[in-house]
Amino acid sequence: MQYFTEPLFRIGGNYVTAAGLIAFVVFFAFGVSLAKIFQSEQFRRLLTRLKLGKNFASIIPTIFGLATLIFFTITAINAAGVPLAWNRPLPGISLTLVQIFLLVALLLGVFWISARTKSFLFNRFLVNSGLDRSLQYAISQIVSNIVLVVGVFIVLDNAGIHLGTLTVFAGAVGVGIGFGLQNIASNFISGLVILAERPITIGDRVEVAGVAGQVQQIRARSTVILTNDNITMIVPNTKFIDSPVTNWTYGDPRVRFRIPIGVAYGSDLEKVRNALLEVAR
Repeated sequence: MQYFTEPLFRIGGNYVTAAGLIAFVVFFAFGVSLAKIFQSEQFRRLLTRLKLGKNFASIIPTIFGLATLIFFTITAINAAGVPLAWNRPLPGISLTLVQIFLLVALLLGVFWISARTKSFLFNRFLVNSGLDRSLQYAISQIVSNIVLVVGVFIVLDNAGIHLGTLTVFAGAVGVGIGFGLQNIASNFISGLVILAERPITIGDRVEVAGVAGQVQQIRARSTVILTNDNITMIVPNTKFIDSPVTNWTYGDPRVRFRIPIGVAYGSDLEKVRNALLEVAR
């Protein structure tokens, strides 16, 4: 037993023993195993059953996995005999490890509230409002984004990260939009134009840029169209502004399709007509 308490090597001013090294391996291995569980397909299916929202549920496994690795890595280092103070501010920032974990948890809560706000407005509150479904979706999306932005600002401000320090980041984002994000900004503005002028709405049958089908969603950057072959196509919103758009149900849901039918010479046209009508029914 004395062998386990004898120093093996030194890190800084701290000696690491065999027992500490074993404890490090155990805690670190446990953290890695738990992080893999959070990344597993079973955990993702569990999140789907909880109906947390598609966007929110997609980021939870990654955040939980990273948080688990960080927590158990620090715990393993402490168990090895190299103390890391949870309440000591980290170099370069005024936040401790506990505050960082709390900050991440609060930000996750803000994302969850934002996703639930959108789901509640679109699926419950606005269903019987009489508004068009595409307009209901736009209102739900805008309110959800406002909740998200305000919530993030409140959390960051209470964490001691003042909004004035984000001006450099805002400037960098502006430069990025000017050089590399023109298409994203253009699609976003086009989405606002579509929602304002409403040349298309959810449920319309349209044809644009060689894609024909039914409009399923009108999102901030793109529009989702379900084709006649049951294939989902994501069309950038700029296509509806820059390209000719055929909306077969604009103003009147009744649509006529021309389908050329070839029959043999000498066929009884009345029987052909009755057969086609039977198929159409």
